[in-house]
Amino acid sequence: MNSPAAVEALGALAQEHRLALFRLLVQAGAAGMPAGAIAKELKIPNSSLSFHLAHLTRAGLIQQRREGRSLIYTADYEAMNSLVSFLMENCCGGATCAPEAACGDDAAQPQGKVSA
Repeated sequence: MNSPAAVEALGALAQEHRLALFRLLVQAGAAGMPAGAIAKELKIPNSSLSFHLAHLTRAGLIQQRREGRSLIYTADYEAMNSLVSFLMENCCGGATCAPEAACGDDAAQPQGKVSA
């Protein structure tokens, strides 16, 4: 991922409804969700939902597929992983990060460094 693509993706997620929508699709997994179910779950009118879906699609964060008469939306996990990798590139000052610290209080501490 390059900087302009990261800015576009982060900009798309920098809105409450789009962030909630993306998180819902991540939770839905590969099966995805039809637009009607998304609207019902998030309590968003269909017209607003269409706008948010289009924005996330243009940013490359979600994909759609047709199943019969329904459009099914899924999170694009490869794009999501690319964005996270771009954000985490060269983290911890180039030192190997301790995986167990990722969820702990010392998450910002690189492996081999002692917190004060």
